[in-house]
Amino acid sequence: MANAAITANGRVRILADGNEIPLVGLGVWQVPNRRECVDAVRWALELGYRHIDTAQAYGNEESVGQGLRESGVPREDVFITTKFFPARKDPVAEIERSLQLLGVDFVDLYIIHWPEGGPTWAWPGMERALEAGHTRSIGVSNFGVDDLGKLLATATVAPVVDQVQFSPYEYRTALLDAAGEHQIALEAYSPLGTGRHLTSDAVARIAQRHGRTPAQVLIRWCIERGIPVIPKSTHRERIAENAEVFDFALTADDLRGMEYVYNAFYKAGPDLNYSFSGIPFALARSRTLKK
Repeated sequence: MANAAITANGRVRILADGNEIPLVGLGVWQVPNRRECVDAVRWALELGYRHIDTAQAYGNEESVGQGLRESGVPREDVFITTKFFPARKDPVAEIERSLQLLGVDFVDLYIIHWPEGGPTWAWPGMERALEAGHTRSIGVSNFGVDDLGKLLATATVAPVVDQVQFSPYEYRTALLDAAGEHQIALEAYSPLGTGRHLTSDAVARIAQRHGRTPAQVLIRWCIERGIPVIPKSTHRERIAENAEVFDFALTADDLRGMEYVYNAFYKAGPDLNYSFSGIPFALARSRTLKK
């Protein structure tokens, strides 16, 4: 595994502030705020997930909270992330609204969704949310190397997570190194490329060797680097499949094959800029990359 603090069972990463984040979670981006989201969260928790990732911009925090309650899993056993929507002004007021929608007293991780308006202006409000007990940890999302540098130069409390698009297809080595220097954990969203990466011949060959699915190989690739990962699905069988990644390991040959995927198809420079017309660049880029 990467030089990250991982618990003995290999399923949890210890963050720089001492809090623990499960390495596999359920993401709910673009899942409507209705039964579909409730069921996805409930199924995930029933199947053993203990990490759910939502956001104010997703508009489905209420359904996430309902899914948590319907699952019967105690709140204290579940790691919940939500994200500050930077089109709004006050991170404290927005997390208080999120807590009402989720039906919880605090979240485990509160992160700035992307650096709209610059990477520093919202951070004092994030620190106030932490001080008020609304969240146990604070972090960022879609911040590049330069964004992190500017934030760290002014922050009183450093972020412990930077959630970005990360996979063999989006292998951001400069960001990974910079985050590691400051004990910031990268967390991977869209590890399957919203399905695009599942058709890779290289990934399919590795999956076949292990008797696994391409999705499991891509998720396992992140885990072996100590990177928490939040694949999205609303299908119970796929949610179950995505979590069955702790009973096999990738070999050196497998990893070389994954390096080939990166070098042959998606090497776009050491660091990608996530700012793109006020929208996380990774989301726009996911619609334009070609195999």
